[in-house]
Amino acid sequence: MRNDRSLSEPRPCKVETNVSRYAEGSCLIETGNTKVFCTASVEEGVPSWLKGKGQGWVTAEYAMLPRATHTRSKRDREKVSGRTQEIQRLIGRALRAMVDLSKLGERQIIVDCDVIQADGGTRTASISGACIAVGIALSKLHKEGKVEKSVLIDTVQAVSVGMLDGKVFVDLDYEEDSSGDVDMNFVRTGSGLFVEIQGTAERKAFSEADLKLMMAGATHGLDRLKAVQVEILKPLGIL
Repeated sequence: MRNDRSLSEPRPCKVETNVSRYAEGSCLIETGNTKVFCTASVEEGVPSWLKGKGQGWVTAEYAMLPRATHTRSKRDREKVSGRTQEIQRLIGRALRAMVDLSKLGERQIIVDCDVIQADGGTRTASISGACIAVGIALSKLHKEGKVEKSVLIDTVQAVSVGMLDGKVFVDLDYEEDSSGDVDMNFVRTGSGLFVEIQGTAERKAFSEADLKLMMAGATHGLDRLKAVQVEILKPLGIL
């Protein structure tokens, strides 16, 4: 049972922006003991399959540093693991939901999410942090007169929710995630539209009533993350 916060309370979220000297957008996001370094790089031009279509692209890469976890893991030098591919695609889908690609022009934003320290919720923290990095990059493009302010459609945030012994836990740390009966991830735009909902009965199947309880818990956590993002991005004149 939690001692540091209530079951419905997400972990404290701390964000430091512009931590990279060179990336157009960057931040270090900390959710509890999980820390992810997110950078957004703007490149002129788009993948070959998008050339001439008058729109841009947003994509993402995800990696975990070798000692981000309790034991050292090997770097993905030759082949990206299936888990990593899944997370990268999830982050990319989430970020594309916040950008009007037709107003981005024929350029792409490549987001790198590198997990420095993992204590559960690395993919959800990556999405929430990447949103800020992309927002900062877009604000710079807007100030340079390269894109309209309306290129940023919305924010996007993500949080994990689980169940253990019939109780709903919001924003799981590693210990809770590894021992829970149900594990879910909710990815949502700031306007309340869901990009993705991932749910798995790890040890025990769940009911529709359980799902509604987890949805309510997720909404609370997502609203808290949205507030953090808006506080950072609004002064930049892009929201």
